[in-house]
Amino acid sequence: MSSEIWTEKYRPKKYEEVVGQDSIVKRVKSLTNSMNIPHLLFAGPAGTGKSTLALIVVKELYGDNWKENYLELNASDERGINIVREKVKDFARTKSLGEVPFKVIFLDEADALTPEAQQALRRTMENYSSTCRFIMSCNYSSKIIDPIQSRCAIFRFKLLERKDVKKVIEKIAKGEKLEIGEEALEAVYEGSDGDCRRSVNLLQSLAAISPKITKELVGTIISDAKPKEVRVILDYALSGDFENAKGKLLDLMLKESLSGQDIIKTMQKEIWNLEVEPELKVKLTEKTGEAEFRIVEGSDPFIQLQALIASFVLAGLGK
Repeated sequence: MSSEIWTEKYRPKKYEEVVGQDSIVKRVKSLTNSMNIPHLLFAGPAGTGKSTLALIVVKELYGDNWKENYLELNASDERGINIVREKVKDFARTKSLGEVPFKVIFLDEADALTPEAQQALRRTMENYSSTCRFIMSCNYSSKIIDPIQSRCAIFRFKLLERKDVKKVIEKIAKGEKLEIGEEALEAVYEGSDGDCRRSVNLLQSLAAISPKITKELVGTIISDAKPKEVRVILDYALSGDFENAKGKLLDLMLKESLSGQDIIKTMQKEIWNLEVEPELKVKLTEKTGEAEFRIVEGSDPFIQLQALIASFVLAGLGK
């Protein structure tokens, strides 16, 4: 079974099944029940339920006729001004089927729309508000122009907590007859960083290997750097042993095939577990941010990580 089918099979079908966004679900549900919802903007990290909630809203409004009254566009694929002028406008100008007086257009990844397309969309939202409502989802609301934001009710989604992801994983494990322990659940959550979709895809990869999922099995799938090994690099660096820190870093990157960003992410977490002064932790965190920026901009990861541990050595020596 593909990950898309797994995700669709266990996608929440009712408001009560959406986890981790209780206040948003409550407000959206009350708007939907009024049968006169405004344009909606769902903003927040990936895998937190934005698209799922939009689909639930549409199914609650139209019932079995939802497909005839619903248009979904992924703005990262179709993000030019012609899409707004043609597809969106043609759909928006026609009346809905059934008792609800408007159709719904869902624009996924709306922050990928070009500025020109957003300006055209702004006028479309105004002109066809009597026959169409827009639901937009994005990771960064700051990339949506202010005129569109002012026309929408904005809902900001948060990363899912451990208990929320655990609830979803346990539901799937029960349905698929998987055996998963508490430590494995914890490892799946750590590997997903609060992204429920990533958790589901990770669980499917694990289930393809064995129906009994352990912490060790999760570690074979997740490509993150192991905290213990990164801690050794930090300990060497802060004690002034640059050569051993560099050797351990090279060993970790080559043997585990890890990217520079994987290692920096784990370093950033482990810094706060070090038994050093808070001021030093702040300084080290700042250094990791600088190195991560340079890697993202295209610098050589190993050179940047060497420079990073060199700065850790100097910080450990009080320089």
